[in-house]
Amino acid sequence: MCVLGLGLIGGSVLRAAAAAGREAFGYNRSADGVNAAVADGFDATTELESALERAAAVGALIVIAVPVPALPMLLGPIGRLAPDCPLTDVTSVKGAVLQAITDAGLLSRFVGGHPMAGTAHSGWPAGHAELFTGAPWVISVDDHVDPDVFGQVLELILDCGSVAVPARSDEHDAAAAAISHLPHLLAEALAVTAADVPLAFALAAGSFRDGTRVAGTAPDLVRAMCEANAPQLLPRLDRAIALLTAARESLADENSVADLVNPGHAARTRYDCFPRSEIVTVVVGEDDWRRELAAAGRAGGVIRSALPTRDSR
Repeated sequence: MCVLGLGLIGGSVLRAAAAAGREAFGYNRSADGVNAAVADGFDATTELESALERAAAVGALIVIAVPVPALPMLLGPIGRLAPDCPLTDVTSVKGAVLQAITDAGLLSRFVGGHPMAGTAHSGWPAGHAELFTGAPWVISVDDHVDPDVFGQVLELILDCGSVAVPARSDEHDAAAAAISHLPHLLAEALAVTAADVPLAFALAAGSFRDGTRVAGTAPDLVRAMCEANAPQLLPRLDRAIALLTAARESLADENSVADLVNPGHAARTRYDCFPRSEIVTVVVGEDDWRRELAAAGRAGGVIRSALPTRDSR
């Protein structure tokens, strides 16, 4: 396996894959990141072409672990040096990546992915092999997805200790806008609002800490994910603004925020009880297998072990 980008997520994928017994090597543009990885005993280089030539020689699964704006610097070399390698990514936006992959002529060997794990920290030192343990990891089931590449990406997800959630790229982006990208913007707004009040930071405790945790993420990373998912984020942002505006008007007119607090509490309770049934019966490669997996993922289903394949039946 070849990981391109050794920040928090990519570096953790490299660690987890190596811990699972895989032959894993990585590339990073920054010499500091590579030197830190090598010092920790991992196989890494700053030479992109040599990493891709090595991947092509062994048919390695290539994992793209850079933000969306950095994709162009990787896709051209992949197309020239390792076009037949299976390909996945760990980017938080799937539609923009899918379009870039399509434009680069690499779609037939690509299955998108997104581990729903991370911290507010970044870089190689922030990563660890257990980052993905028990975490949902989206695996794309778009119409083009090849069954064999799907199986390889699924195996990686399971090796990293995650549970796979099958989803179409557009549905992933709508969900990510609501549960990841919007929370980043709300956290930034909360932090800025509190900073305007002189005593606020002196009194801040759990609610403020938890509500603003992701505001500690590097601004460039937040911008990259939010701006790349603007078509899906805008309606979610409009919805949140409308809810807050209605709560503000109700508080001013009736001294009540019940119309926001009550359904908000109910929605959180529903999340706490949301089912995580295991997907076991879908046969990869049979008719409608992608549609069946997307429907199962939408309903809360997860994949915890290898699925049967058409060739194995």
